[in-house]
Parts: sequence; structure tokens; C-alpha cells
Amino acid sequence: MPGASTGNIESVLSEDRRFDPNRSFTQRAQLKQELLDELCRRGESDPVSLWADLAREMLTWHKPFTATLDRSRAPHFAWFSDGELNASEACLGPWIRNEPDRPAIVYEGEDGDSRTLSYRELGDAVERLGATLRGQGVASGDRVVIYMPMCPEAIVAMHACARIGAVHSVVFGGFSARSLYDRVVDASAEVVITADAGRRGGKFVRLKAAVDRALEYGEHPVRRVIVFRHSGEEIAWHDRRDRWAHELTEAAAADCPAEYVNTEHPLFLLYTSGSTGKPKGIQHSTAGYLLHASLTCRWVFDLREDDVFWCTADVGWITGHSYVAYGPLASGATVVIYEGAPTWPHGGRFWEICERYGVTVFYTAPTAIRALMKLGDELPGKYDLSSLRLLGTVGEPINPEAWMWYHRVIGNGDCPIVDTWWQTETGGIMISPVPGVTSTKPGSCTRPLPGVHAAIVDENGEEITEPDRGGYLVIRHPWPSMLRDIWGDSERYRETYFGKFGDDCYITGDSARRDADGYFWIMGRLDDVVNVSGHRLGTMEVESALVAHPSVAEAAVVSRPHEIKGESIFAFVVLKSVPAEEGVPPSPGSEGVPFSKPDAVQRELRAWVDEQLGPIARPDDLRIVDALPKTRSGKIMRRLLRSIARGEEINQDVSTLENADLVRQLMQP
Repeated sequence: MPGASTGNIESVLSEDRRFDPNRSFTQRAQLKQELLDELCRRGESDPVSLWADLAREMLTWHKPFTATLDRSRAPHFAWFSDGELNASEACLGPWIRNEPDRPAIVYEGEDGDSRTLSYRELGDAVERLGATLRGQGVASGDRVVIYMPMCPEAIVAMHACARIGAVHSVVFGGFSARSLYDRVVDASAEVVITADAGRRGGKFVRLKAAVDRALEYGEHPVRRVIVFRHSGEEIAWHDRRDRWAHELTEAAAADCPAEYVNTEHPLFLLYTSGSTGKPKGIQHSTAGYLLHASLTCRWVFDLREDDVFWCTADVGWITGHSYVAYGPLASGATVVIYEGAPTWPHGGRFWEICERYGVTVFYTAPTAIRALMKLGDELPGKYDLSSLRLLGTVGEPINPEAWMWYHRVIGNGDCPIVDTWWQTETGGIMISPVPGVTSTKPGSCTRPLPGVHAAIVDENGEEITEPDRGGYLVIRHPWPSMLRDIWGDSERYRETYFGKFGDDCYITGDSARRDADGYFWIMGRLDDVVNVSGHRLGTMEVESALVAHPSVAEAAVVSRPHEIKGESIFAFVVLKSVPAEEGVPPSPGSEGVPFSKPDAVQRELRAWVDEQLGPIARPDDLRIVDALPKTRSGKIMRRLLRSIARGEEINQDVSTLENADLVRQLMQP
């Protein structure tokens, strides 16, 4: 948690490989070294002026702003506060007017269903749903909860809300009915937009049924549920409350004038799980958020109008907001969306989609990369991935061996990799390589983007300049896309993100270090740091060492109390899919260990970590498991693993797990 003590976090991971920019990519890139240097210089000396110029250049204004940054209510900062615009109009309007037939969204369903919406068709759908919402009494500032599968209508619903000034709150379609209820009530949402059902892993995800259950938990403000017919599944119906989306939109006016709002008007709420268990409704503004989402598409992805961009995130997460629903569309790109599991009905599904649609920029999570890496090098080779020109990672630090596999097997050694660090709270990418300019190191997110004042500080808030010494990762100057508040709980906002080092210093909750070249390395969440005999170690480094072993596909490391050491390291490890009779591929200096001897495998892996990082990082407990507990978005549920390691009662919501039955196996010693 952000308030946790870091002490002196030690780095035991060493990574010396370095990759210079691809020369042909550099020649075509939009952001060259000279311009990047100038942006960084201005971002350091006068960030307010830089952000003002970028906002004028990147956004379509209804009423231009004259005031750039208002600090008077810090840490509730306001940017461009006397301007007006509409987020959906700014994203879609220019393309609808100038290139209406350009493909905006290419959708593929898990069952092979596919369709394409042009910018004109997307705009028409947005206006009809916007007019429908107005007709249902939704006004500017009202909250609308969106609980949808990953389909075009989810993006239509987000933009329809933005078009009329309503505040959307997208709830990931894998969340339970109880989680949905909590978010509906906290946001005081009177309208829910959902679908009959979605598809995942060959099964139906019955969303309308979950909405019905959610609204039975207790008192709630919902007066209307708008339902898209998506799967054709039969659903229960409440005549007074439920309406079919197609019936409403067919009867609605095709013209829905945009509601121009103040720049600080909330564009959306997005709930994250808090350490106390109570979800936090992260509130983002309109102009500042949209600026950063658009700008980072240009800087980080080198995104241009002829790109086919595939970010694999669901719109229920911030990545799906910034790099599916808003940023790429503002850039005029064609956005690929896929509803389904990455390995269904076969392990090459991602690469099949890349080949089919000619994906040029591919952005996914390290957990997905490791899961696909587990299936071997031969599978991606069956597909033509030559259209790819840029690869990206998001969600958590990527371990060096997964980075190398991504580079070598998927990118054929030619594609730059942008390893991006950011958060729900930051709104957009904050630390990342700039492709065509930045030399990359496997596992490092490299340097902050222009205007981002990232630093690593100690317990007293003093900047750490010593290379490879870990501490708090903080942002020491406000930026336009930062969160504006926690919905309905401003005190929690201040205490969580600014309580320790003052109102100008945002606490990310992550630990990090900088190497001798000034590159940032994320060491994990501060509450994931393990204190072993007075040595504070980042769990990510131990995980990276384990995954570097030739027999390991994935690993997750947590701490458990130890009566002598204070804390000990507990590792959950997934082995690669190698038949038992073939054994585990040998590691350097080893004859390898057969799968049929789990005790020997555990000894082998402990010795491996000892060799890679030193005895202090050797796991005391190492459990071989079939899979790690992941949400349907691909994130490892480390808090669940921590409870299992410590023998605590499981009280987390496990409804978002891909396989809830996995919990029983994880608990077996």
C-alpha cells in the first residue's frame, strides 16, 4: 500500500542486454531524437507551458482554454479549466467528417463471428444510443454503469455517454453480481447497459442474469436496464425496468447533438480494488485524460491512420479505456477487438487474428505472453506475423526472459518493444521507451515521457540518486490525465495518494530503482516487498529469476511470516508443458529433473534462484501448481496467493477467476 515503509529495498536482479532502435523504424517514426530531446527539456523546465501547447495541438476545442493549471485546491488539480469540449466528438468527429468510410472497429468473436464498423457507422450508433439515453431521462453528469462483453456495443455505449455528458462507469463483465451491485450503489447509477450474454472459453457468460441478481441484493437507484441482444441466449425479463437496446435505438432520432462540457467534467469512473477491500471509484476528467490517451498513442505506439491496432485489454479496465475506446480512435486507427480467451479454441488464436487482420501494433499483458510462451516457439511460426511493426506490454513488469521470447519469436527480432508503466490512476502511459529513439533493456520501462516528473525517493521523501537502490516511485509534479478524486471519498483520495510526501507528490504504491543509465525498473507493489532477515526484496525480481529457468513457464512470489527471518519467500510455480518421460529441459550445469519427482524439481529451482540472485532470495516454500490464479483480464491475484501462503481464510471475491476450482489445488501442500 502507498503508506508502507520501504526501508532500503535491495535489487538483486542483473540484466545487461541492450537493444538499439531498429534503423528502418527510426527513419519512419513520427517522434525523432531531436524533437524528443526538446520535449523533455521543456517538460523538465516548464511542464505547464508544454502541456498547454500540446492540448491546443492535439484536442478539438469547442471553447479554447486560457487557464492551464489551477493548484488552488491541491491535491485536486484542475487543467485547462475554462475550456469546453466533448470527448466523443473530439475522437470521432474529424474522421466522420473527413474519412467516414475508414474502418474504425474490427470485431472478432470467440465463435468466429466478425464484423467491421466504419467511423460513419460507429458515429451513427453512438448518436442513436446517445439519443436513446436522453430519451430515458439521462442528463449530463448522471452516472451510467456499463456491464458488457468485449464487443463493439461496449465502445458505442461509452461514447454515447460521453456524447451527452453522462459519466460512464464500465464494470468488467467478469465481475460477480455482488461486485456489480457495490459499484452501482456507490456511483448512484440509475441506468445499467448490459447484454444478454457474452462468450469466454467456449462458455456463455450470462451478464443479464448477473444484473438481475445484483439488483436483488438490496436497495439501489437503478430504474432502467438497457439490454443488447448479443448471444441470443434466453433471459429473464422485468417489464417495468428492462428495455431492448435495438428497439429503443431504432425508434430514436439519428441526430444527437454533442453536449459540450467543461474540461474538468468527469468523463468516467473506474473502480479499482482497494487494499481495505472497498472498491475505489477513480474519477477522471475529460480534457486532461483525453489529451494523454491521444498523445501517448503518437509518442509510444507511433500510431498513424493506416495502422491496425490491437490492444487485447477488455474495456472494463483502464487499458481498454485509454488504448481501445479513446486514444486509438482519436488517432484515426483501425482498432481490433476480440471477445474470448487467448487460447480458445486453440493456442494460436492471438496469432491467427494478427494474421487475419494484418495487425501492425500489438499491445498485451506479460501474463498473456508467458501463457503463450508456455506453448512453445513452433506455434506462432505457423502464422504470418510480418505485418507487425511494434509490440507493447502493459499491466505489470515483464520478466526479461518473456521479453526476449516476445522479441525473438513474435517480433522476429525486428519489432521495437515498448514496455509501459502506468496505472488506472495515471490515466495513460507515464514511463516507456519511445520506439525509434530509445535503446531498450529487457525488463525495464526505461525513462519517463516528456512532462512526467517521475522520481524514486526514500522514507523521508528525499530523492535516491544512487544506482540500483530501490524506494518509492513517485510523480513530483501534476500532469493533465491524473485522477481527480475518489468518487464520494476525497479524504481517502488525499490519504492514499498524497498523504506521505505532500500535495504535490503523487505516491504510486510501486517500488522501483534506477540503473546507472537512468532507466527505471519496477520492483513490484510496495505491499509485495518481502523483508527477509532485514533485507527488503522486490518479489518481481525473484519471479524473474524463476521464469528464467528453462523448465518454468510462470511464477508468482509472495511473503509469509517467519519466526526467525521475519518473513520468508513463498513461490508458486507453473512448469512448461513437457511430457513426463521427456523430463525438464536441463538447466546450465544440471542434468535436468524429471517432472515425476516434484521434490527434486523444487530443490533444482531453489538452487537456481540461489545461483541467479543469491541465498537471501531462495524461496523457503515452493509449490508446483497447474496454473496461477488469474482474472479474466490476465492479472495474477497475488492477494489470494498471499492468503493461501499464510494459511488464512479465503475471503476475496474469486468470481473473476478463469478457473475458480484452481483455488482448491493451490491450497494443497
